[in-house]
Amino acid sequence: MNTIAVIGLLWGDEGKGKIVDLLGEGADIIIRYQGGTNAGHTVYHNGSPLVLHLIPSGIFNKKVICVIGNGCVIDLDSLDKEIKLLEKEGIEVRGRLFISKRAHVTFPFHIFEDKKSEKEKGPKNLGTTSRGIGPTYVDKSARIGVQIVDFLYPDELESKLRVKFDSKRGMAEQYSVASIIDGSLPIAESLKEYFIDAVHYINVKINEGKKVLFEGAQGTLLDIDLGTYPYVTSSNPTVGGICTGTGVPASKIKNVIGVTKAYATRVGKGPFPTEFEEKFQEQFRTDASEFGATTGRPRKCGWFDAFAIKYACMVNGIQSIAVTKLDCLSGIRKIKICVGYRVRNEKQLESFPVHQQLLSEAVPVYEEFDGWSEDIRGVRSEKDLPAAALDYLKALECILNVRVVLVSTGPGREDTIVREELW
Repeated sequence: MNTIAVIGLLWGDEGKGKIVDLLGEGADIIIRYQGGTNAGHTVYHNGSPLVLHLIPSGIFNKKVICVIGNGCVIDLDSLDKEIKLLEKEGIEVRGRLFISKRAHVTFPFHIFEDKKSEKEKGPKNLGTTSRGIGPTYVDKSARIGVQIVDFLYPDELESKLRVKFDSKRGMAEQYSVASIIDGSLPIAESLKEYFIDAVHYINVKINEGKKVLFEGAQGTLLDIDLGTYPYVTSSNPTVGGICTGTGVPASKIKNVIGVTKAYATRVGKGPFPTEFEEKFQEQFRTDASEFGATTGRPRKCGWFDAFAIKYACMVNGIQSIAVTKLDCLSGIRKIKICVGYRVRNEKQLESFPVHQQLLSEAVPVYEEFDGWSEDIRGVRSEKDLPAAALDYLKALECILNVRVVLVSTGPGREDTIVREELW
């Protein structure tokens, strides 16, 4: 088995960065297949947190090649800064990072559009990161987008941007074709060595038997087709996004691992059925450091939502999961797991709601489990976990009908219990 996909099971922020970093030790290549700078993957390097927005988390493993696939949208300025940040930390990037020529580019006017749109929606906004991601994907779908490859043909780049500006007349007040080219072309020129035909590259490497890890951003319930629409991202974080975002066929994706916290979180707008009571939530959020890696926004926190995660496991074909931040549940006397939803005092729903009004009215059906008082932060062996923590993990396996293969008990790479070798 030489391919593994790592996918978030709820609304993102599940701790995928650490899991990718960990599994990256056994990988040859890691490829990111969707999203843009709206992602924030935190990895602890030399004891300090580093947040990556575009570059795959596996860049910290010296032998790993990292690829940004065609399904991603790339802010060249942010990418350049991220590369320089890593190099400042002593991490070699040149020769280890490649970028698909087919990936689309996020420009400053996309960010302007995003912020303007969110402001105009007022209290009914979608809670985006305002990083220009949605408008970039809109242009891509409208077939007026600019791809990385266009920077290799500057004359065509100018004509493409003029077509774009003709369709976005309001942008002309803030930007010009000349200013956009002057700001982006020198950066693209400096990054030219990173640009490759990633579709050809990744398929050849898989056929050669190289171990390839697929890294997603956000989570299943933010998928534009399968998530809690309209409170979603603009791409496909689910397993299907791998095929369109890298050019790798489904037959080559051999193992899909879901990532979830030992509880639930959500940032941004949209219903969140298992949310904690306000007073408890404020303290829990502080203790668990639940603030967005990209925006710093406080995350809503709640009980583990097995009903939603069952749906995520179904659409992604997941049979094994990694559970992160188990240590954050220490000290809670009774821990709940949501096993279903009731709506309008009727019987439990058979499937995860499609309409957001129904989800907003959902009343969770809980099963309750004993908690544990021991501090388990940094525990690295299953035998050192309290019996109640082991019972909790077993309950998750039984309810979800999956195997818990990794358990994270702290932010460091070493703060992990490996229950099953995956490569």
